[in-house]
Amino acid sequence: MKTLKLIIAGIILFASANTMQAQVSVNVNIGRPPAWGPVGYSAVDYYYLPDVQAYYDIRATQFIYFGGGNWIRSRNLPNQYRNYNLYNGYKVVLNDYHGSRPYSNFKTHKVKYYKGYKGKPQKSIGSNRSNNNKVYKSNGNNVHGNKGGKGNNGNGKH
Repeated sequence: MKTLKLIIAGIILFASANTMQAQVSVNVNIGRPPAWGPVGYSAVDYYYLPDVQAYYDIRATQFIYFGGGNWIRSRNLPNQYRNYNLYNGYKVVLNDYHGSRPYSNFKTHKVKYYKGYKGKPQKSIGSNRSNNNKVYKSNGNNVHGNKGGKGNNGNGKH
């Protein structure tokens, strides 16, 4: 009888251990929004940066931009934007896209959010005073040569 009770107790203990193990969840926050990101958005994967016509992948902490005929993923913006200030530039929050290729909508984004586009005022998550991250400052130069015929001379108008 004692043996039967021990076996039943062992089975219950074993079953409950498996149940408890199944209920354990791991919440890993991969790719926190950058300090220069806009405040108020927690479930977003990408920003579109109209001034540099690039995307920022929050999870992978990478910029995505077009260069040499391909979309490139990099920890840094291309050299022509080395002086671009991410804190001052406008960030379009792409809260309606959760795939892996935000640039699939680039033609729409480029027209809707043209260079110099400013939507609602944004406040950055962190302070621009912290130079722990590389900060790009804008020099106002249009480095793409206004391909496509309609230039905006850097004034944000069509």
